[in-house]
Amino acid sequence: MAVTKNLSIFLFIATFCVAATQAANFNVTNRCNYTVWAAAVPGGGVRLNSGQSWNLNVTNGTTGGRIWGRTNCSFDNAGRGKCETGDCEGVLECKSYGTPPNTLVEFALNQYNNLDFYDISLVDGFNIPVQFTPTHNCTSVKCAADINGECPTQLKVPGGCNNPCRVFNTTEYCCTQGTATCAPTNYSRFFKERCPDAYSYPMDDATSTFTCGGGTDYKIEFCPSLN
Repeated sequence: MAVTKNLSIFLFIATFCVAATQAANFNVTNRCNYTVWAAAVPGGGVRLNSGQSWNLNVTNGTTGGRIWGRTNCSFDNAGRGKCETGDCEGVLECKSYGTPPNTLVEFALNQYNNLDFYDISLVDGFNIPVQFTPTHNCTSVKCAADINGECPTQLKVPGGCNNPCRVFNTTEYCCTQGTATCAPTNYSRFFKERCPDAYSYPMDDATSTFTCGGGTDYKIEFCPSLN
């Protein structure tokens, strides 16, 4: 019996260790002086008062991952409600992507050559400043400009700065006819000038996609310092 018990403990520890090495940890912290309802797909969502953090484990091999912040939300005890920006079908724990405008952290883990790919995207507009930092020695990316305050009148909405595709719904802004007709616009340049690290339109890959070795953990800060 003792041998069986010891073997069970060993298998449990081994399984736990293997599982731990197959997931990346994302530490999400709210540095804003207001409440942010953090959201993640995969991962769900939580309320973060100023200074609070959320640890999220994401399975390696995940593609299409997104983390973002929601603002001015109200939820009932069942987790049903609504957010002014970034709402995900009216639930606290998101299962779907958020409604623009929302500043996005995007990632794909353990992909080509065992690399993680990550970016900050303003293709869906902007609502909260954000910084995305690998714990390994890889590039930290940040978008901390006052985009809401400087937003062009045509893109202004309550709580954020919308993307031109959602506002105008044209091929020029939505890149719906392929890469040949997808180019920077005056609106995308507005975003790029203020946040050079971030995607400003769908084909903005060259200066906006970053990589780090697989197995890296990450820190995400809403309202990071300007330094």
